[in-house]
Amino acid sequence: MSADRDHRVLIFAPIGRDGAASAELFRSANLGAINCRSLPELVSEMTAGVGAVFLAEEGLFGKDTGPLAQWIASQPPWSDLPFVVLTSHREQPAVIAWRRDIVALLRNVSLLERPVQPITLTSAVQSAIRARRRQYEIRALLAAREQTAQELEKLVVERTRELEEANEQLRLEMNERTRVEETLRQAQKIEAIGQLTGGVAHDFNNLLMVISGGLDMLDRQTDPNRRRRLMDGMIRAAQRGASLTKQLLAFSRRQKLRPEPVDVAAQIGGMRELLDRSLRGDVHVEFDFPDSLWPVEVDPGELELVILNLAVNARDAMPNGGTIVVRGENLPGLNDDEVAGDYVRLSVVDTGVGMAPEIQSRVFEPFFTTKDVGKGSGLGLAQVHGFATQSRGTVRIQSEVGRGTSIELYLPRSSGVPSKERHLVDLTRVRPKKSSHGRILLVEDDDEVAALVGEMLGQLGYEVTRAASAAAALGALADGRSVDLIFSDIMMPGGMNGVELAREIRKRRSDIPVLLTSGYAEASVHEAQMAGVQILAKPYHIDELAAALSTAKSGLRLDAEAKRSSSC
Repeated sequence: MSADRDHRVLIFAPIGRDGAASAELFRSANLGAINCRSLPELVSEMTAGVGAVFLAEEGLFGKDTGPLAQWIASQPPWSDLPFVVLTSHREQPAVIAWRRDIVALLRNVSLLERPVQPITLTSAVQSAIRARRRQYEIRALLAAREQTAQELEKLVVERTRELEEANEQLRLEMNERTRVEETLRQAQKIEAIGQLTGGVAHDFNNLLMVISGGLDMLDRQTDPNRRRRLMDGMIRAAQRGASLTKQLLAFSRRQKLRPEPVDVAAQIGGMRELLDRSLRGDVHVEFDFPDSLWPVEVDPGELELVILNLAVNARDAMPNGGTIVVRGENLPGLNDDEVAGDYVRLSVVDTGVGMAPEIQSRVFEPFFTTKDVGKGSGLGLAQVHGFATQSRGTVRIQSEVGRGTSIELYLPRSSGVPSKERHLVDLTRVRPKKSSHGRILLVEDDDEVAALVGEMLGQLGYEVTRAASAAAALGALADGRSVDLIFSDIMMPGGMNGVELAREIRKRRSDIPVLLTSGYAEASVHEAQMAGVQILAKPYHIDELAAALSTAKSGLRLDAEAKRSSSC
C-alpha cells in the first residue's frame, strides 16, 4: 500500500474542470491520481506518499504557500519531488515575477503552457514519475547501505569484544607461561647449583687434600727430595684451584679481562711445553699459523687458559691417542648474525670420538659435562664461551661422531702492535732474595691469609704491621707509625671497605701509596679505577705481589713528580 502511494500523482487545479479532467486523463494512462481540493489537502497527501505533483499555476494565486515550501525544504537528501506546472500566456511583469518565485519554491519543476495536448501532459507526468522512482531506488540503496553499515558496526563491536576476550585470555596465558618459565628457571638454577656443588666441591676437596696433606707431611719429612716433591704437588694444586676459580668467574662474566694486542702464533706457540706436560704421550699437538696471521685484541693470559682447556678436552675425547691441531686463519670482512668485521678464527681440532647433535647443542651450558663424576666440573667450555663473548667475539663447534671435533674461536682483529712479553705466569719460578724494601701496613681480617701474606711480604724484604680492619689501619696511621705502603683487602668488616680506606688515606697521608686486593672485586673495580687505586686479584704469586707493590710505589712517585712539575 505504501508503495502505491509513493507512485501516485497528486493534482491541484481548483479552478474550473482542470482538476477532474486531469485525473481522468492520468487514470486512463494507468497512473494513480488524486485530485486535491485545497493546498492544505495537497500538503497532507504529499506527506502520505507521492510520485509527482501536477499544478495549475492560477490555483496558487493569493494562497499561503508556506506549508508547501516547508514540506519541500524538509525533504530528505535523496528526495527531490518533481512538479509539473500548467501555465498561461500572461506576460504581465507582476505575473512573470510571481511565476519566477513559484519555480524557485518548487525547485524540481517542468512548465507546460496552455493549450497543451493530452499526450504531452501525460508524457511529462510519466517522465516525472520515472524520475521519482529512481529517487526511491536511491532511497532503498541508502537504506540498504545504512543497514549494512549498522550490521558491520555491530559485527565490529562483536569482533572487538571477541578480540578483547581473546587478548585477555592471551594475557592470562602469557602470565601463566611467565610463571611457569620462572619456575623452570628456578628449577634449572637449583639443578645447576647441585651440579656445581658436586663437581666443583669434588675438585676443591682434592686440591685441599693435596695442600693440607702436603703441609702435614712436610713436618714429617727430612729428605730434601721428598720435601721438594711435596712442595711441587701443592704448587700444582694451587695452580689448579686458581684455574678453576678463573673458570667460574669467566662463566659468570664477572672476571675483569685486560685485552691487548696479542700475537697468536707467538703466544700459543710458547705454550708447547705446558701442553706437552698437560697431555698424554700418545697425544700430539701441531700448530698451523700462517706468517700473515693478524694480531687479536684479547686478554693473553685468559687466551692461554682457553687453549689449555680445549686441548685437555680434545685429549679426553681421544682415549686411544691422536693429533690436536691448533690453527689460525684470517677472516676479512666477516659478517653474520653474531660478528661483523675483520676476525681471526682460532680452531682447536681433534681426531677423537666426536659428538652427537644433541650433545653439541648443550656443550656450552654451564655445569654440563659428559665426563665421569670427579673428571670435570662442566665449566671448561662455558668459560670458553664467556671469554669469547667478553672479547667481542663468538665460539662455534663442528663435530661428527667418529670423525672428531673442531672448536672455533672468532676473535676481533687488533690494529695495535703486540707486546713481545710472554704473559703466562709460572708458579715454580725462583723466589726473590730478601732485601730491605720498607715498611708495609697490611690490612686483612682473615688471620690465616694475613699470616701467609705477611710471610710473602717478609720474603720480599718488607717489615709488616698488620691491622684487622680499616678503622685499625687509620688508628695505626694516627699514632705516627712510619709506613711506606698500605696493602689492604677490599672486602672487610666494620663498615669501611678497602676503596673507602684508600680515599681516606689519601686525604690524610697522600704520600703513602695504597695497593688493594680481592678474590672477587667486581662491585668495587669501578670505584677503585675512579679513585686511581691498583687492584691485585687473588690468588696471586709472590712475584705478582712484588710487581704490584713496585707498580704502586712507582705510580705514586710519578704522580708526585707530575704535581711538582705543574706547580713550577
